[in-house]
Amino acid sequence: MLVACGADEEHAGTQPTAAPAKTAKTPESEVFTVPDELPPRERRRPAAKARPAPVPPSAPSEGAPSDAEVEQQLAEALGVKPGGSVVDQAGLTEDGLATVPPGAPAEVAQIINAANKVARAPYRYGGGHGGGVGGDETWVDTAYDCSGSMSFALASAGLLDSPLNSTGFASWGKPGPGKWVTLFANDGHAFMVVAGLRFDTVERARTGTRWGQAYSDVSGFTVRHPPGL
Repeated sequence: MLVACGADEEHAGTQPTAAPAKTAKTPESEVFTVPDELPPRERRRPAAKARPAPVPPSAPSEGAPSDAEVEQQLAEALGVKPGGSVVDQAGLTEDGLATVPPGAPAEVAQIINAANKVARAPYRYGGGHGGGVGGDETWVDTAYDCSGSMSFALASAGLLDSPLNSTGFASWGKPGPGKWVTLFANDGHAFMVVAGLRFDTVERARTGTRWGQAYSDVSGFTVRHPPGL
């Protein structure tokens, strides 16, 4: 029986056993390594926005009225002198009564409030000049003439002790116009302007109330004013 040459007789007829294969080790990444815990993500603050450049004030449109022109128009509409404060102008309600300006002194407020009480009272020559028992003057009447209604209003502010007629008002008080109250008088008529509004019996005959806008022409009247007003 032929045998393979070079074979060991002891192992003749048996199969050789293969050696166990070695497990290949996975090489570590040379790029990055994932850690067990990740650090907290950093919050990026938003970049500050640039503030817009201030817009320069626009110039008044061509043809717009100046401040002086506006003041002139207001003065004409309200019946006050240009340069005077509009706040000092008394208002006129729909009922024909005057409103007290915010900056008016107490005496002016008293004059306006008293004048409102007789603003719509009827006219009667000599009204408001009646004498009481013992010669004391009474201020309350059912009708008033021009000087009688003025006397009633001025007395309410403590400026008169007894009623005056129009001739008496022509020499009463201080000469010239006042800041708040100006009296206009002659031998036949008297009226006054209080805080820019005219208080006049002639106005009542026209509109039903003694309050109205100031006249632009007051020639023929003596101009006086209460001291301090």
